[in-house]
Amino acid sequence: MNEISPELSQKLLAAVEKMPAFPKSVQRILELTRSANCDPKELVMVIEKDPVMTVKILRILNSAYYSFPKKITSVNQSVVYLGLNTIKNMALSFAAVGVLPPQNNADFDIQRYLMHTLTTASLARLLCQKYGNDDTDPGDCYIAGLLHDFGKVVFAQYLPDEFKAALELAASEHIPLHIAEQRIFGIDHTVAGAMLAERWQFPKELTDTIRVHHDCSDDASVLQCSLFVANQISKKLEMGGAGNPIVEELPAGVAKRYGGGIDHIIASLGDLSKITDEAQVFAQASTEAA
Repeated sequence: MNEISPELSQKLLAAVEKMPAFPKSVQRILELTRSANCDPKELVMVIEKDPVMTVKILRILNSAYYSFPKKITSVNQSVVYLGLNTIKNMALSFAAVGVLPPQNNADFDIQRYLMHTLTTASLARLLCQKYGNDDTDPGDCYIAGLLHDFGKVVFAQYLPDEFKAALELAASEHIPLHIAEQRIFGIDHTVAGAMLAERWQFPKELTDTIRVHHDCSDDASVLQCSLFVANQISKKLEMGGAGNPIVEELPAGVAKRYGGGIDHIIASLGDLSKITDEAQVFAQASTEAA
């Protein structure tokens, strides 16, 4: 990637600064759930202070997707039924969707993008649970999947002409979108995404993973590999789309870590329809008015 010129750096910084802030309530939820001694009551209190989030969580829990025998009427009940991690993922998903612009001038399909990020997030979490060989938190992999392509949203919203040109170039030459972006912008969406994650005060390991998520060396971390492989699976199975249909081959060392290539990994994960179904439910609840 070319070095960023001062002019481009300023332009990009201005675009990132225009993005909405990530809700403080969700940052607090992340802080709480990182602790092994997380008090569910404290988590419930944080969520209940956010009425929009509360309504959306209860709407999902009372949908046909979950089909609980009786109506869930409180956040406290939701934690009892689904556990802290699921509620945390819901809160994260709602927060991420909440800062998405409903439309843009780059003709970037936000609904397909949303499905791609939600499925990539769930796949990354699943890969970490199945193949992780250290203490990496599967929840961190979910967050990485949820946020990995947010740089595209920055481009679509605040640099739409250039981003539209990159989308068209990627389609016409059948090349990865980040390569097309580098030709048009001189940088790609990973730079904008990492800058945004830093502004939102996410941990350094997460921002670094977003910055390099198109690479996965043989010695890459579990977090980075989980995201990279999840991204390829989501694209291969066409779980939504984010302007880049190119499925990249796994480096030999990475394939060895997972016991085979993409097709082998997909087969090892079993029925993935639940991931798509869950993403559709989350996306619908997230975009409906509270």
